[in-house]
Amino acid sequence: MMKNLRFIWLLVKYKFSRMMMYRADFFTALIADGALFIVQLLTFETIYSQVDSIGGWSRGQMIIFIGTFSFINALNMIIFFFGTVNLPEMIRHGDLDQYLTKPVNPLLRLTFESVNPGSIPLVVLSALIVSYGVTISGVQVTPLMCLGYAVFVLLMTLLWYDMMLIMRSIPFLVLSANGVMQVENSLLEFSFKVPGVLYKGVFRVIFYFILPYGIMATVPTQLITGSIGPAGLCVSALTVIAFTAFALWFWNFGLRHYKSASS
Repeated sequence: MMKNLRFIWLLVKYKFSRMMMYRADFFTALIADGALFIVQLLTFETIYSQVDSIGGWSRGQMIIFIGTFSFINALNMIIFFFGTVNLPEMIRHGDLDQYLTKPVNPLLRLTFESVNPGSIPLVVLSALIVSYGVTISGVQVTPLMCLGYAVFVLLMTLLWYDMMLIMRSIPFLVLSANGVMQVENSLLEFSFKVPGVLYKGVFRVIFYFILPYGIMATVPTQLITGSIGPAGLCVSALTVIAFTAFALWFWNFGLRHYKSASS
């Protein structure tokens, strides 16, 4: 465990040093991510400014939802997105070989070798938006609720990683997964616009337990606004645990079927 943590720390230090060598790349990422956040915020503010309630949620709750999704997305961009996004191409072209021949866990290296500090300001901006939503919603937030919110934001970031890993491990078994990648992008965009409380019946089952994009920003929002009980939180946590276990199993299953460039 300590060996893995030291390895992750070395990867992060190396990435930071490289980004400081090319400061233009670092500040370009800051500007691009910040501009994207502002555009998203203004878009949702325009859409929901004339709406008092959506699915029983007030405008304040919706703002918290937007900030929460942006929060999770920012953590995703900082930690693992750029390390895993090109995994299908690595599998198809045999570039994964160089990871498998090194004396370190290949998934660990893939996940953390391309951390992106340029998205750190998005975490701050997202936290400000969540705070603004809490203020206008009139919710009385306790330290315990803040701690629970932070824990579930991290859990939902892990769930996002699980889904990325599952989707990007499919090319181990098929020649092309472009359609799967397009579906993933569409589901993420849709989930960013529609809170999970709007799903009913079979759609709730699909987007909560089969393709659980619907709970990523919804559950932390419900927690900090006091609109979810202990049972709902337990089910959500168990969903994350189940998908993490499946993602790791599916990754290892795919590795066993990997046809390297040298085979």
